[in-house]
Amino acid sequence: MQLSILASLISLVLFPTTAQGASVNLRATPTKIVLTNDDGWAVAQIRAEYSSLRAAGFDVILSAPADNKSGTGSSSATPTPLTSPCEFNSCPSGSPATGSNSSDTRLNYVNAFPVDAVRFGIQTLAPEIFGTKPDLVVSGSNIGTNLGSISGSGTVGAASEAALEGIPSIAFSGTSGSQVSYTTLTSTPNASSTASALIYTDLIIKFVNALTNNTTPWVPSGISINVNFASTSSCASANDFKYIFTRLVSSSSATDITTCGTNHLPAESTVVKAGCFATVSVFDASTKKDVNATTQAAVHSKLTSTLSCM
Repeated sequence: MQLSILASLISLVLFPTTAQGASVNLRATPTKIVLTNDDGWAVAQIRAEYSSLRAAGFDVILSAPADNKSGTGSSSATPTPLTSPCEFNSCPSGSPATGSNSSDTRLNYVNAFPVDAVRFGIQTLAPEIFGTKPDLVVSGSNIGTNLGSISGSGTVGAASEAALEGIPSIAFSGTSGSQVSYTTLTSTPNASSTASALIYTDLIIKFVNALTNNTTPWVPSGISINVNFASTSSCASANDFKYIFTRLVSSSSATDITTCGTNHLPAESTVVKAGCFATVSVFDASTKKDVNATTQAAVHSKLTSTLSCM
């Protein structure tokens, strides 16, 4: 990566594309997004997304766990005061159960699980800051993929919670990346973790734009989308990636939407390993399982400009 994160973000403000070429949001009223994850509020990936989504024209609140809560699924608990520092010492021991960055109150932590963090973002922060509910919840991108059996994923748990509360949602996960502090985006701008964070961020902006530059509803009620990105080791730019419509788990008996010459969608776990691909699977937020062809088609119709065939 030749440009520092600072230079990349400056370019986002000055030009109508992101650093890797993803277009800005074209809606007349900026899309209101609650951004969350299960890796924690101070990890590099989510902070790169927060800055770039805002620069691309989205209205964003970050509400994420105070610490890494990976693999906690849809667990929930009442947030409690911190008995130890937030991840990467981003808040001191003894801090309140919920809190925000002193210089940017849109950066918020919740000392509980991903479900609790997104719930706080939807039910408390969004009414306070937006004056209404969010239009969309973006969960992740997770450090590591969530493929096939996704019930244990906190990233998916947060997206599912949003969908069950009536908010369209997407769970993003990436093969590459590291559980590192957001400070590395500027301290080590040429690191592979910074490169993957920026590439995945541009892919997220491209996908969110494709979905939201449509009439609503963007996603059927109670349904969410699981997106997984291939490794960036051989895919040096967001432009190298193609979005492929998939299902969570392969099924020879299921009849899927007819696309790319077949009514049997490939499994996301197979596609994400096959090259520079991003898989797009539609799932039921209650069961965290695949959906029928009609529901797949409702989502597919919003993404036709972005999807490709292998």
